[in-house]
Amino acid sequence: MTSFELDGAAALEQYAPAAAAAFRRVQEVRPSGLYDEVLESPGVAAFADQFRVDVSQVDERLRSAFADATGKRQFDVAQMVWVADMAPRLTAALDAVFGPSTWAEVPRRVPVADVWALIESFLASVALLDRLDPTTTELVRLRGARQHACRLCASRRSVAAIEAGAGDADFEAVDHHETSDLSPAAKAALALTDAIIWTPLAIPESVVADVRRELTPEQAVEVVLDVVRNAANKIAVALGSDAPTITDGVELFVTEPDGTLTVV
Repeated sequence: MTSFELDGAAALEQYAPAAAAAFRRVQEVRPSGLYDEVLESPGVAAFADQFRVDVSQVDERLRSAFADATGKRQFDVAQMVWVADMAPRLTAALDAVFGPSTWAEVPRRVPVADVWALIESFLASVALLDRLDPTTTELVRLRGARQHACRLCASRRSVAAIEAGAGDADFEAVDHHETSDLSPAAKAALALTDAIIWTPLAIPESVVADVRRELTPEQAVEVVLDVVRNAANKIAVALGSDAPTITDGVELFVTEPDGTLTVV
């Protein structure tokens, strides 16, 4: 079966098996020595709530309470917050675009020394997907950067997209993609991006219809995974560590054969 007749879980397994396995692994672990008392503390709960609703509005008050609750484990806890935020977005989006699924229950998390290494493995596996054209992939990334207010991500541009013909007008069009001259496929991908970010549990039927009309099933899965991958920037934004490395213009980056990103 190679169509939108698959359910969400089956579509993920069929069209992106490596990414599916990598994300499942991320869900199955937790940082060693990090206990539920920390994860369930009021400072972490308030931080996580704002992280989920609109990460750009995490302020110094929330960061301070989060730091008090987590001490030296801020980055570790922020990773757990990200996983908890992304998993329901991923499953809800795939079920909306394809069909309702019975997702496997996540087992009790196993403590590991380096959760971030496993997250990076997932991010790289998504970067290796290539059913979307480079321009649409970059527009989805940039839209997420703008919506999450990630200063670093917004300051970068993909070499592959530029080489494919994308220019400043295309990049700026992400801010008004509904009324832009972007292709119908790009508009469908960006509308799905917005829905996953802002209304993941209530993706409009019109968005789903446009995705099914303009994108292939493989491309639809890739958009969902790209949004989740790009949203790793929420960790930096929430912790206030998303400052760009340049003060003028943009940085260019390439995606290496192993899925990692290199600034050039």
